[in-house]
Amino acid sequence: MTIERNVFSTKERLAEALADAVAENLNAGLDECGAASLAVSGGSTPKRFFEVLGAREDVDWENVTVTLVDERWVDETSERSNARLVKDHLLVGPAANASFIPLFSGTSQPDATGIAETATALSRLPMPFDAVILGMGTDGHTASFFPGGDTLQDALNSDGPVIAITAPGAGEPRVTFTLPRLIATRALYLHIEGDEKAQVLDNALQTGPVEAMPVRAVLSQSHIPVSLFWCP
Repeated sequence: MTIERNVFSTKERLAEALADAVAENLNAGLDECGAASLAVSGGSTPKRFFEVLGAREDVDWENVTVTLVDERWVDETSERSNARLVKDHLLVGPAANASFIPLFSGTSQPDATGIAETATALSRLPMPFDAVILGMGTDGHTASFFPGGDTLQDALNSDGPVIAITAPGAGEPRVTFTLPRLIATRALYLHIEGDEKAQVLDNALQTGPVEAMPVRAVLSQSHIPVSLFWCP
């Protein structure tokens, strides 16, 4: 497993560089197709990146569609909602003109009806993606590909756009894009920060079972190179 490593001295420099790269990806899609799409991750790590990217005035945001790599099955009023994070930190300023497709469809559980509604909403998403930004947990999960996930193998292999998943370390039930859909992209980034996650990544780059560290499925696929953006 190999990745392209981009190392930065501060979180601010990382955010600026990642925003530059993603803006370039979006503009390439806009130039070629007149529309572009972006999938982002939640959590606390991408906040600075969101704010820097959302302020970019050199992107035709009206023709950009943003969605999430994965989501907790909670309403946007919840502090645990990734959609809320995106709306508060990315879809502001110039980027407020972008379209946004959430993954939570409003049903009480991510059952067949709820997932079907999410898939229908995503049918208007320009594909393939122009950029996908993944994170990684200290347990080796990425997106909602968690160790012990009840539908992990389907999430890694299914041709469907999204799938529900529950896992011991996931908290709430979740919905996630499947791996084949996430790697159908112009550019694939792994954004992590801190020494602990750097060590987790080094471990993941060693040979071992995907089930133990599902991020290995991303790192070992040969469809699209993975660009690491890391800072202490």
